[in-house]
Amino acid sequence: MRMSHRLQAVVVAAIWGVNFVAIEMGLRDLPPLVLTALRFAVVTVPLVFLVPRPTARARYVVAYGLILGVLKFGALFTALALGMGAGLGSLVLQSQALVSVLLAALLLRERPTRRQLAGVLVGSAGIGVIAVAGGGHATAIGFALTLFAAASWAVANVVVRVSGETRPLSLLVWSSLVPPLPLLGLAAVVDGPDVVWDSVAGLSWPGLAALGYVAYVSTLVGFGIWNRLIGHYSLARVAPFSLLVPVFGLAASWLFLHERMTRGEVLAALIVLAGLALVVGGTRQPATAPADAEPQPSPAAFTPSRPGPP
Repeated sequence: MRMSHRLQAVVVAAIWGVNFVAIEMGLRDLPPLVLTALRFAVVTVPLVFLVPRPTARARYVVAYGLILGVLKFGALFTALALGMGAGLGSLVLQSQALVSVLLAALLLRERPTRRQLAGVLVGSAGIGVIAVAGGGHATAIGFALTLFAAASWAVANVVVRVSGETRPLSLLVWSSLVPPLPLLGLAAVVDGPDVVWDSVAGLSWPGLAALGYVAYVSTLVGFGIWNRLIGHYSLARVAPFSLLVPVFGLAASWLFLHERMTRGEVLAALIVLAGLALVVGGTRQPATAPADAEPQPSPAAFTPSRPGPP
């Protein structure tokens, strides 16, 4: 992996780590499903009129929007609203790297090494410790929803990988058309139409700033870079860089939200990070490729795709 791309992955991890603090701030003004819906509505308008349509087929664009927007972020924002601490949530969510490696092996035939498999087992053990030692930073429902969000993110990574998309920004913007209406419909059922309207009408300046960060910085910049890297490299190479997210997330939560972790949570965090480190260190390198070789795109990228939806 080229050094410039590694640095980009680290920048994305920092953006996503701070994003958990922004989400907590946004949830002070908005119900979780409403905040999620607005996040994607702000991303897609007006950019959908400015960027070309994705090169991937429409089914991939819709699937990515539903899985990432409705399932992953809907579950994550709800988990944070129901008692999952921002710092701990940033750690549990990174189990997506472990799930991504397994899904890549099962669905994409990207065979993991023994060291990667060992990392998956160690990381899973750490998640189990968190489930037992969650303390005051995680409720049972918050923990379960965060794990569900992690699994959904892993599936979304697979969708990006198999789509053969050559315009990551286009995929992100156009897929963002999908989540707002389903999320607002769910919010109307769960919270009531009056609560939805009143929360949007009464949005404060800190809430607007939080919405701007999660929409433009975390989504457009973060996922734009992330999807481009996934298009170039195997999931086993890219996904484990998310191990840095909880480092930034825990630091940001301590600095801005004054969250402190229990000893059990610290132990669990170290176990999870050790497992993710094994996954990173166990990535296969091509035997014949020079160190400065250009990254190879996904095999799906060689499959001709129509310029627009079918």
